[in-house]
Amino acid sequence: MPITFEEAQLVVASVRERATQLGAQVTVAVVDEGGALQNLSRMEGAPPLSARIAESKAATAALFRRDGTVLRQLQTDNPGFFAQLEPIAPQPILVGAGARLIRRAGTVLGAIAVSGGTPGHDDDCAAAGISSLAG
Repeated sequence: MPITFEEAQLVVASVRERATQLGAQVTVAVVDEGGALQNLSRMEGAPPLSARIAESKAATAALFRRDGTVLRQLQTDNPGFFAQLEPIAPQPILVGAGARLIRRAGTVLGAIAVSGGTPGHDDDCAAAGISSLAG
C-alpha cells in the first residue's frame, strides 16, 4: 500500500517546519513505493534545481528500497553498475543525503528526499518528516 496523499502532506509540513527551525530553505519530495511523485514543495529561497534533485533522490531510494546513505556507498563500491542503470532508469539515478524510505510495519510505502540545505540539514529534515508518521 503506498503512502496516502494526507500522509505525504503531513510529511511535507513537518519537513518545512524543521527546515524553518534550522534556518534552511529546502525542497522536499515524497514519492510512492514505485517512485511516482506524490507531493513536492519548494520553500521560498530554496535553489531552483533542488526540486529536480529532491524528486530524483526520493525516486531512487524508493526504487532501490534503500536510504540515500546506503545507496551512496553502493554507488562508490559499484560505479560501473550505476553507470549502466542510467540509460534504462525512468528518471535520473541520484543518491545522497536526505533520502529515506517511508515504511510501515516493515513495508515500504514510499520515500522522502530533501534537497537545498547542507547534507546534515537535508538528513535532519528528512528524519523529521519520517517521524511525523510515527504517531
